[in-house]
Amino acid sequence: MQLAMIGLGRMGGNMVQRLLEGGHQVVVYDRSADAVNAHVKMGATAAKDLADLSKKLAAPRVVWVMVPSGAPTEDSINALAPLLARGDTVIDGGNSNYKDSMRRAQLLAGRGIDFVDSGTSGGIWGLKNGYCLMIGAAPAAFRRCEPIFKTLAPPEGYAHVGPPGSGHYVKMVHNGIEYGMLQAYAEGYEILHASKDFKVDLRQVAAVWNRGSVVRSWLNELAERAFEREGDLASLKGWVADSGEGRWTVQEAIDLDVPAPVITLSLLARLRSRQADSFGAKVIAALRNEFGGHAVHTT
Repeated sequence: MQLAMIGLGRMGGNMVQRLLEGGHQVVVYDRSADAVNAHVKMGATAAKDLADLSKKLAAPRVVWVMVPSGAPTEDSINALAPLLARGDTVIDGGNSNYKDSMRRAQLLAGRGIDFVDSGTSGGIWGLKNGYCLMIGAAPAAFRRCEPIFKTLAPPEGYAHVGPPGSGHYVKMVHNGIEYGMLQAYAEGYEILHASKDFKVDLRQVAAVWNRGSVVRSWLNELAERAFEREGDLASLKGWVADSGEGRWTVQEAIDLDVPAPVITLSLLARLRSRQADSFGAKVIAALRNEFGGHAVHTT
């Protein structure tokens, strides 16, 4: 089927390539002319702006927005909406807050435009392996766009999880779980790396854990790859960003009175990773010195 893709970054660009290989007709737009030209060479049709993009699509139009969450997504959808017509569909495949998705769905519904939120997981490996898609949509909109999902996802790798907003809600919790899993692997490998009794080959351990162990996973396969390239990760700085979903998951847990200590602490560990030196740790050191005369390290 025909659709448009707005945003040709690491995710959007690979998705276009997978769609083209699956026989779809894709109109593409990105602020980078080089990115657009690269995908035209693969068989996509270029659009010079959003107005041009809407004209190159046959009704009913389907437009996939794959730009960073927040203002870029908001601005893209707001600019796109007046260019579309009743019966068209906008898909947001980014990591938007589910409350924003519910709001956008309601606003677009006033114009007769369907909104679909597709929580998308798979990263840079999605081109080869397919993307896991968690889709929130009205039933008719889901059915209309299902050929797209079938091409992007591996077998049984997409699901219609509920009405608009539910796709990004499920993806939010998915990423919260990911935070906890990453932190558990990080702590385990750090203990192994710090051992005073053994010189442990972390790549070897990751490799054997990936063969039959109960902690085997795709994330641990990636750990094996990383340790193979650089066993002590010396070239990396331990600074870890968060893109929002972990925070939103923790806030949702608080709002629902659901205890989520692992996800919460994994989020806080990321915040700690960005501090060159913790003032809070200095306070603890100072107090221990004051009440017990415990040794301190000075700068």
